[in-house]
Amino acid sequence: MFGPLTIVIAIAGLAMLSAGGLAYVLLYGRIQSERTVGLRLDQVRTRNVDAKQAKPRGDAAKRRKSVQETLKEIEEKQKALAKKNRAPSLSMRLTQAGLDWSRMTFILVSAACAFAAALLVFILGASLWVVIAFAAVGFLGVPRWYINRRRKRRMKKFLIEFANAVDVIVRGVRAGLPLNDCFRIIATESVDPVKSEFIKIAESQALGISIAEAVAKLPERVPLPEANFFAIVIAIQSRAGGNLSEALGNLSKVLRDRIKMQGKIKAMSSEAKASAMIIGALPIVVMALVYITSPEYITLLFTEPLGNMILAASAIWMGIGIFVMKKMVNFDF
Repeated sequence: MFGPLTIVIAIAGLAMLSAGGLAYVLLYGRIQSERTVGLRLDQVRTRNVDAKQAKPRGDAAKRRKSVQETLKEIEEKQKALAKKNRAPSLSMRLTQAGLDWSRMTFILVSAACAFAAALLVFILGASLWVVIAFAAVGFLGVPRWYINRRRKRRMKKFLIEFANAVDVIVRGVRAGLPLNDCFRIIATESVDPVKSEFIKIAESQALGISIAEAVAKLPERVPLPEANFFAIVIAIQSRAGGNLSEALGNLSKVLRDRIKMQGKIKAMSSEAKASAMIIGALPIVVMALVYITSPEYITLLFTEPLGNMILAASAIWMGIGIFVMKKMVNFDF
């Protein structure tokens, strides 16, 4: 029925199937173990990939939470600082003005101003009430006016130099210097009042105070938004980490943009301020010219009681007008 060739092929096929089955039986355990190992390696690789993907997410969530907590704490401190800056104490105002006076020194200076003002009007022949009024102005007004003026000038100088100090910190951090060394460089190479403020920060660090706590005291001595921004950046970086050079670089750009904006506002408001000064000085100039040309015409204002009342009412109205014009041309920025 079948030829010899067919029988040979069938025998060869059966032999091959038998050999394959025998090999499979003998190698089944090894094949199964290799398959199990392969599956196990695939599972380990999958877990490693998932862990690598989940770790940055966990770090980002942890950093986000730390930043939120830091911002919440900073917000509470800012509220307390704002209340303190609305009515600073005498010692704080002296510190902000860059004066090392004690309270007793301030009282002695006030008494000297009161004595000088009273003596001057007494020599000019004024009445007792006028002498007392000038003494009160000299005791209460002149020293505080001097401190406020010196304080404003110091804040202005600090603002001009502060952007350069931040640039020094940015370049130092990018070059690999520690933040402490950058502060020491500013305390050595910068000019006052930035130099004196960073000397205090460096001294605080030498006493064991952390950088964030030392810098947090800067807005108390220098009540400016720029100093406040700097303290917030340092506080966030010290707790949550991040690229300090990039954050301070952005802060430096903001500071310089604010200075440019302030210059533009001053230039645009200079005409209004000049007009207000001319209008405010015009009555006094006219009175002086009338006194020079016709003294008997205007002397009645100083010798007669009705003239004194007119002068007092005019001074009050002039003061109100000057105050209103000052508010109109004074731009807060």
